[in-house]
Amino acid sequence: MKTLKYTLVDVFTNQSFGGNPLAVFHDGSGLDSKTMQQIANELNLSETAFICPPKNQQNQISLRIFTPQVELPIAGHPTIGTAFVMAYLKMLPSQDGLTEWTIEEGQGDIAVSVRKEAEKIVKVEMIQPLPVFGEILTRQALVADLLSLPKSELDTRFPIQTVSSGLPFLFVPLRSLASIREINFRTDVWERHFSNDPARQHIFTFTTETEHDDSTVHCRMFAPAMGISEDPATGAACGPLGAFLVEHNVIESSEEICSIRSEQGIEMGRPSFIDITVTRKKQQFEEVKIGGTAIVVGQGELYVP
Repeated sequence: MKTLKYTLVDVFTNQSFGGNPLAVFHDGSGLDSKTMQQIANELNLSETAFICPPKNQQNQISLRIFTPQVELPIAGHPTIGTAFVMAYLKMLPSQDGLTEWTIEEGQGDIAVSVRKEAEKIVKVEMIQPLPVFGEILTRQALVADLLSLPKSELDTRFPIQTVSSGLPFLFVPLRSLASIREINFRTDVWERHFSNDPARQHIFTFTTETEHDDSTVHCRMFAPAMGISEDPATGAACGPLGAFLVEHNVIESSEEICSIRSEQGIEMGRPSFIDITVTRKKQQFEEVKIGGTAIVVGQGELYVP
């Protein structure tokens, strides 16, 4: 019987029971993929992360990330949450100011930074792969049906489009907070028209009406293909979201560096806040970064035969 230690954190929040929960296993070495998947299914969180030795010794760790149903090549809240745990538990040395690490994920090497002030972790950021814009979906009535909304609630000033920074999401602009609150996601429509296309399996809805004055967009994300009916905070979608907002002039910005804040999870009772920084010069995206903070809410042990 093997005993595996893990830390439970809420990510993209500074309050317990907010944000997106994550279990970070301190030592995933020696575990095979099947066992990791079984553990993720057992815990049944949006994601579970396993710290493993890096393949490249110049990097700090390798990270494997699982939803209850699938392994992901990259994800935001597991990356941010794992870096937070490593700094919090002093698994790797960090200092006041900025500490930079490189984490190996399925998508490739991910640059991560941890900012500390007076020994307190105030922010963790990751640089995501540059966004790739994909299909524009023109079947507005189908998307409205998927969300159980009138077609008039779609914000037709902007496209319904897939964007990916390693994991594709279908971005659906909505007109108002009222409309996004009224979503009733229809899995029957999703199964018939969306489930077999990896480019549009994960549905990310947003509106520029927000509940908090310092937020830019209010969001909800639905991912049945991951075994997640609704996600309280989706870091992997927020880099592409920021790129979408800038590319389609959803937000006005004349600066090369655009700062955006996403609020999510409010309808679930788990408010989450993700900071997005998009750098674009001469119409070319140069860097997309997301960040936030986290809070440790527990520690545990799991026994594996």
